[in-house]
Amino acid sequence: MRHGKKFNHLSRTHSHRKAMLANMASSLILNKRIKTTVAKAKALRGFVEPLITKSKDDSTHSRRIVFSYLQNKEAITELFREISAKVIDRPGGYTRILKTGNRLGDNAEMCVMELVDYNETMLAEKADKKPKKKRTRRTGGIKPKTVEETVAESPAAEETTEAPKEEVKEATVEEVKEVPKEEKKEDPKE
Repeated sequence: MRHGKKFNHLSRTHSHRKAMLANMASSLILNKRIKTTVAKAKALRGFVEPLITKSKDDSTHSRRIVFSYLQNKEAITELFREISAKVIDRPGGYTRILKTGNRLGDNAEMCVMELVDYNETMLAEKADKKPKKKRTRRTGGIKPKTVEETVAESPAAEETTEAPKEEVKEATVEEVKEVPKEEKKEDPKE
């Protein structure tokens, strides 16, 4: 039974698991990317992200707490100098897990774990992408009226524009009357 087991023990003793996660975290900090199994990467994410958050506050106390986990001076220096400067405005989610398929020997699910701010190809793709245009729909609904249409519909405008409207109507009526006469003249055979 697994009562009260909140995290993956990875089939290791406490000391072995602690040492393994410390070594993997140091490798991730120094190399910015490591290849491992998905289960180990998920366990490492919960181990290393609080340490990166601690590194945002560069004090002696923070350095000593992170050193108690990692036990690696080079990794501590790298974390507090370079990585903390890049992630200072990021509110968490410092790592990314990219699945790569299964391992040939034991069919274990493999992945690449990397620090988000250090993947140049993904950062370049984000910079190259143009912002998407907002999609709009065309509906057959009522269109909003312009200022000219609103002024033309007012009562004061109707008094001034009635005469030209009548002239236009007469002109169209005359044109309509002339068209049938011309058609009759063209067909003398009937």
